[in-house]
Amino acid sequence: MKVFVIDEQKCNGCHNCQIACKDEHCGNDWSPISLPQPLTGQFWVKVDEKTVGQTPKVRVDYHVTRCNHCENAPCMAAGENGAVYRREDGLVIIDPVAAKGQKAIVDACPYGVVFWNEELEVAQKCTGCAHLLDAGEKPHCVDVCTTGALRFGEYEEFAEELEGENVEVMKPELGTKPHVYYLNRPKLFYAGDVYDPDLDECLENAKVTLVRESDGAVFEQVTDIYGDFWFDGQVAGSHELRIECKGYEAVVKKFDADECLNLGSFPMSKA
Repeated sequence: MKVFVIDEQKCNGCHNCQIACKDEHCGNDWSPISLPQPLTGQFWVKVDEKTVGQTPKVRVDYHVTRCNHCENAPCMAAGENGAVYRREDGLVIIDPVAAKGQKAIVDACPYGVVFWNEELEVAQKCTGCAHLLDAGEKPHCVDVCTTGALRFGEYEEFAEELEGENVEVMKPELGTKPHVYYLNRPKLFYAGDVYDPDLDECLENAKVTLVRESDGAVFEQVTDIYGDFWFDGQVAGSHELRIECKGYEAVVKKFDADECLNLGSFPMSKA
């Protein structure tokens, strides 16, 4: 069974995969796999970016969306007369002839990655570049990914890493069993900095402790040369932050968060 594996920690937002998909499918008729993709209005592979946090503690996260080639594909159930079928390698394909006029195929996708071609009157989506696979080549989007963020192959090739903790599929509650797996999806971060207001200097090596109240998990680090601290890989909820530095009074802050936060600058008073 073929699967896509996307490591979002490696994605740098170059959009090569998105451009490659357009290059491969716009103006090219790959019947009986697919008809030409329109120049606008459709992204069979799309890179979305989101800026999180607040200045100056910010980060840009990238997320790649595409057809999930679901094991329990809703589009297959919606298509009549075999309009949507699964190949032996697991890729879900919309037959451009049998699917003509069947807009219900678009509406059935809970991920919003099936598109309607108004001119050709047919539903369209990522084919996994099945025409290239049949020629012994890789999907074009995978071939141009320079960071290794996007990979494709048999499930068995990736089985060991797909059993790890940092593996997700989109909307697992739907029960569609996607064949696109995401590694290292960005989590929340809580950051800030520590300084001495009298000296007007950053405080290096201050001990910063973050306690997650929901389960009591404790995270510790020390500030860097700029007085910065940054707790990544966090989850939403109530937390307590404690800052300690030799010769200074401790600072304690409690906060609730459901997004990445710059907790601000913390002035330390001499003990």
